Amino acid sequence: MEYFAHETAVIDADCSIGKGTKIWHFSHIMSNCIIGENCNLGQNVVISPEVVLGNNVKVQNNVSIYTGVFCEDDVFLGPSMVFTNVINPRSAVNRKNEYQKTTVKKGATIGANATIVCGNVIGEFAFIGAGAVVTKEVLPYALVVGNPSKQIGWVSEFGHKLEFDTDGFATCRESNEKYQLKNNQVFKL
Repeated sequence: MEYFAHETAVIDADCSIGKGTKIWHFSHIMSNCIIGENCNLGQNVVISPEVVLGNNVKVQNNVSIYTGVFCEDDVFLGPSMVFTNVINPRSAVNRKNEYQKTTVKKGATIGANATIVCGNVIGEFAFIGAGAVVTKEVLPYALVVGNPSKQIGWVSEFGHKLEFDTDGFATCRESNEKYQLKNNQVFKL
């Protein structure tokens, strides 16, 4: 076994778990899911069947990732954030054949207690603020907050708010990487 699982974790058969991944207390990894290398799954995490997590995904405590969710590499899922997978759930109506896909692209961050309504794409390096309720697609590098979520700016790959000059250029204060804003899209130069 090339990954670590706490003795209280439950790992069902037919899972693929990458080298260097850590699975902590009281987590449940269900059948037919794929977890990449060097992931960290905190306490009380549930990974449902057929979920795919890329490499270096960080899942904080009390997060359930339901069937239909795909997270690319380097995604951060904050404590107690929520994914949904059915638009109109009812206890008495079986809608397992209606799961909608949700994709979280490379490097995106979803803050604590945020909710991601199913069927949406969270763009590369997007930053979803704590408690936000995402009901539609989020652009790459977008900073969104609130309920329902609203874009209030752009962030760098290091997660800092970008301040664009009149020519549409900005520099990350931590990495000194340059970005351009053109036609409501951000590009790293």
